[in-house]
Amino acid sequence: QVQLVESGGGLVQAGGSLRLSCAASRRTNTYTAMGWFRQAADKEREFVAAITRSDSSTVYADSVKGRFTISRDNAKNTVYLQMNSLKPEDTAVYYCASDYGRLPVTTTLSYDYWGQGTQVTVAS
Repeated sequence: QVQLVESGGGLVQAGGSLRLSCAASRRTNTYTAMGWFRQAADKEREFVAAITRSDSSTVYADSVKGRFTISRDNAKNTVYLQMNSLKPEDTAVYYCASDYGRLPVTTTLSYDYWGQGTQVTVAS
């Protein structure tokens, strides 16, 4: 069992930045990919970004490409999501998740473990 704990959410003005962290309860070097998803009120959970373990390759949703950066620190068992140039439409609960071999990494169905989420609110 892997426990994932997100942190770093909060209230920020449009154009501002936040960095989310996802700490794993044990070593994360057995995962295939770590992903970030978000869910706005009355909407389905959607893919934001993912990073693979093998070569740290990354993939992003078109809506965040160029503004968000996903990274990982294996020594700290932590994955990060740096969010810049935030927009009101980025407001959502953000979740991290770990994937152990299923594809594609852009769908919730590929992920086995999920954190409890952290709220990000972007004011206009």
